[in-house]
Amino acid sequence: MFLPILFGFLLGVGLCLTFGTVFFALIQNSVDNGFRSGFKMVLGVIAGDIIFVIAALVGTSFIPKVQGFENIMALIGVIFLVALGIVNIVKGTPKLAYPKTRFGNFVYYFTTGFFLNALNPVNFVAWVAIVAYIRSHLHYSNPQQYGFMIAALVGIFVTENALAYYANRLKRLFTPRVVKIFNRTTGVVFLIGAANIAYNRLLEPLSKAIDW
Repeated sequence: MFLPILFGFLLGVGLCLTFGTVFFALIQNSVDNGFRSGFKMVLGVIAGDIIFVIAALVGTSFIPKVQGFENIMALIGVIFLVALGIVNIVKGTPKLAYPKTRFGNFVYYFTTGFFLNALNPVNFVAWVAIVAYIRSHLHYSNPQQYGFMIAALVGIFVTENALAYYANRLKRLFTPRVVKIFNRTTGVVFLIGAANIAYNRLLEPLSKAIDW
């Protein structure tokens, strides 16, 4: 049981270091608004991952069968990422202020983390692929599978909180110019993510459907 837990934890750490939209958004929020904002965002990300992991482990029979549901979610994800990307690219040099956290901000940061994670269909496919691999290739028993996936979630939670903490600790290095460049880089990453989802989940299936 030790090895599945260890491998699961290492997988969770590795998933956090793929430099995707969640990574850049987490660093940006932690630098701009402090560790607490990053922590709230991590809670949202983990909530989305928990839903994906449960669905991957027990199957998706409990999810309502709605025609075109995946395409609708992909479209919402594209719009969400494009909006975030444009905002990050066009906004001016940010003021490096770190306001005290208010309870109302929890919903904002939590939902931002949740939707950045949940609205990307690739994330769900990745968890399904991971479960399929540990079942068919590693031949993990049910307790080992649960231990592996729980450890992966713990790895994600610990690593993302560490990223948020150290990003905030190093905020003195983020001058207005550096933050402006980083924000624009984050915006480009969001737009690339949106383009990737649009191509793989919307344009390519549509092209095959009409035989382009």
